[in-house]
Amino acid sequence: MPLLEVTDARLARQFVELPARLHQAVPQYIGILENEIEAVFDPIKNPKYANGEAIRWVLTDATGTVIGRVAAFLNRDAPDVQNPDLPTGGLGFFECIDDQSAANELFDAGRQWLAVRGMQAMDGPINFGERDRLWGLLIDGFDRPPNYGMFWHPPYYQQLFEQYGFQLYFKQYTCYRTTAAPLHARFAQQAKEHAAEFRFEHARKADAEKLAYDFHHVYNLAWAKHSGVKPMTLDQARNIVKEMKPVVDERLLWFAYHGSEPVAFFISLPELNQIFRHVGRRLNLVGKLRFLWARWRFMRRRDKRLFGIIYGVVPEYQGKGVDAAMLVYARQAFIDAGYADIEMNWIGDFNPRMLVTTRSIGATIVKTHATFRYLFDRERPFERMPIIR
Repeated sequence: MPLLEVTDARLARQFVELPARLHQAVPQYIGILENEIEAVFDPIKNPKYANGEAIRWVLTDATGTVIGRVAAFLNRDAPDVQNPDLPTGGLGFFECIDDQSAANELFDAGRQWLAVRGMQAMDGPINFGERDRLWGLLIDGFDRPPNYGMFWHPPYYQQLFEQYGFQLYFKQYTCYRTTAAPLHARFAQQAKEHAAEFRFEHARKADAEKLAYDFHHVYNLAWAKHSGVKPMTLDQARNIVKEMKPVVDERLLWFAYHGSEPVAFFISLPELNQIFRHVGRRLNLVGKLRFLWARWRFMRRRDKRLFGIIYGVVPEYQGKGVDAAMLVYARQAFIDAGYADIEMNWIGDFNPRMLVTTRSIGATIVKTHATFRYLFDRERPFERMPIIR
């Protein structure tokens, strides 16, 4: 089976079109916008190329039909790549027919490319970018459509990875609850107790600089010390706010303040695949017009779904009920704005505190993605992702 490196526009087109051809008959399937896949592999648009590199392949059968694809990449600034004990590169954007020999050829290509660059392991399927999106293999929840920025995969992909020799590194859960479901009585008690000392409010789109500053402050204190997470610059926060602006609903951006200091946040967006499934595969001029129309219709519904992106509490205020109080105010705002359901994405099984929090608000796991690791030295003992203590 010929394996072709993606080096021209024709092969790039075949690379981005393959998932829709493989899965378009599946009712739950919603593909990633093709523009977004292309941006990952554009050195001008993806800052990871500043100190990194990537390669893509498509696999064809004897008739020249593309039957698989994969990418390999390494970001030399990433902690896993810099790990002197086990430098680990990335493999992602895997799609393939149900054929182990075809999958093995794709995995071999990625392994060999990374080994030449000094890597001793590869994680996959992951993104050549931040790990909040395009990351992980769906292994449970095939009956539900994917959230924006997440892949839908068929069940047989897990076997293709495991038969090759990939081992489970960690799981990523998507949790669900309705907004109407009541919170535990102690949440309301926490809101009452903290009403005088803390302030709870949603952000204002009109004050983008304050939103960027507040997000940056809480993120760096709450998340930047975690494994695989780097501190964020204020300019990066500004860019995130700018990118969110076309799709953000300010009623979903909640912060807790102690005096003037932001100490916790729960950042959500409308679940955009409810909109993008009506747009098409490309966000070109026609796609943008369709998006504006679909968004206008969506925002007037009373059964909308919101998508929890990130949640964090400054360490000094953890365990004091500030987040519980914030959620009381946020929940009522969600209901008033017509959001009926919440899905919270990317909760790692290595983060037991976050799993306790999701259970405490009555959320249940409805989808599971897995990040696998393949050790090039097959005799080396395998270790899973360390638990956050």
